[in-house]
Amino acid sequence: MSLLENLQWRHAVKAYDPTKKVSKEDIGKIVEAARLAPTSSGLQPFRVIVVENQEIKEKMIAGALNPDVMRDCSHVLVFASWDTYTPERIDAVYDRTTEERGLEKGRFDNYTGMLKKMYGAQTPEQNFAHTSRQSYIGLGLALAQAAELRIDSTPAEGFDTKVVDEVLGLAEHGLKSVSLMYVGYADQEKDWLGSMKKVRVSKEEFSIIK
Repeated sequence: MSLLENLQWRHAVKAYDPTKKVSKEDIGKIVEAARLAPTSSGLQPFRVIVVENQEIKEKMIAGALNPDVMRDCSHVLVFASWDTYTPERIDAVYDRTTEERGLEKGRFDNYTGMLKKMYGAQTPEQNFAHTSRQSYIGLGLALAQAAELRIDSTPAEGFDTKVVDEVLGLAEHGLKSVSLMYVGYADQEKDWLGSMKKVRVSKEEFSIIK
């Protein structure tokens, strides 16, 4: 099936079958799609935490808008972004880049210097707003990959980030949660949205040509 055909059938699942689990291989493919996402200056300022342990999921439920979905889905993917940009983080990315490409270390010093100056002039809150936006590119590709695999999913912002951050110890890694992606297989009887027509604005209204 084509990407557009896959996007036609997928929807934000409202109820999952807790007896059906997504394979480790397929979860790996979904995460890999997010890892390969384009990001500003190639910095990849976000990570994906894969939660499959039911006890950990139960602890995160206290911050969930839809506890049943979190409890019954196969996996919860937590998209978490850097809390801020730092010179060390920028250097680490470009040191790895030069090493893997066989280039001399410091090849991109002028560019990284510009990045450090630009982000250094911003507050941590402004930096986090930027890293958060980058994570949504990865989320979108992960949703598309799940659809290609015929795996159900639900993107979510409706959760208490403080609860999730604390349960997963994200602060220790310089990360803050941004969004969740529930992954699994829908409970066909309880998923009330599954049988409904997909509704979007018309192509003419959506695409504005100048």
